[in-house]
Amino acid sequence: MSDTTMPPQHQQHQPGDEYLMNPKPHSVPRLQAPGTRLSQKVALITGGDSGIGRAVALAFAGEGATIAVIYLDEHEDAVETQRLVREAGGECMLYAGDVGSEKFCQEAVKAVIDQYGRLDILVNNAAQQFPSNDIEKITEEQLEKTFRTNIFSMFYMVKAALPYLVSGARIINTASVTAYRGSAHLVDYSATKGAIVAFTRSLAQQLVKHEIHVNAVAPGPVWTPLIPASFSAEEVAKFGANVPMKRPGQPDEIAPSYLFLATEGASYMTGQVLHPNGGEIING
Repeated sequence: MSDTTMPPQHQQHQPGDEYLMNPKPHSVPRLQAPGTRLSQKVALITGGDSGIGRAVALAFAGEGATIAVIYLDEHEDAVETQRLVREAGGECMLYAGDVGSEKFCQEAVKAVIDQYGRLDILVNNAAQQFPSNDIEKITEEQLEKTFRTNIFSMFYMVKAALPYLVSGARIINTASVTAYRGSAHLVDYSATKGAIVAFTRSLAQQLVKHEIHVNAVAPGPVWTPLIPASFSAEEVAKFGANVPMKRPGQPDEIAPSYLFLATEGASYMTGQVLHPNGGEIING
């Protein structure tokens, strides 16, 4: 294998002339037309029934992708996501179960392959959180459940999906702003999100030789069902007010980050994290 990436060449003056270069730089956008950027792609989205997952499913479907929504037991929300995808002209299958189980993840991927025959994009988005201001009150059961759902599931899903992912495939993981700034009342959740960042960077290095791109999105406060399911009514009323934009984000404001990472627009990105977080500077 050659240790050069370009033919040796040199120009005598700065800043140089592009017309003399061999090969010439690619400057014309290589993106497909809007509405077709994910045409013929199949995307599996965990936690795809609602919130960020639903918004990602709709964004992907709007670009021609076929969707597989994996969810726990929120059947009504999942059916609504399926309806919205189909209303937008896409196809969407549903598969319910616990992503904290490796066996279930294997079954879910197999179901997608059986249904659609391929898998191009894996979005690891499912998560749970159980607020606690005292680490001594985080039980062994809670700790294991949080890690199984939030990070073990990503290992399981990637292991199950990898035999079907080919050059150009995308893996996109949902991290969190808490991975960078921490959270006093979400110590275990934040720990899983920090692990997801390291997992993303490490897996990207491992899979780059296969031309499989691995990136992540680290949202700030986002208005999803996880919020009223996690916090008191008083806390919910103030949710998101502490970021520079003074409000929580909406799922449709987060989904474009996932869409970008899924398309050819991100062809030179792997091991990276995008930060739609309302203006927080986290130096990550």
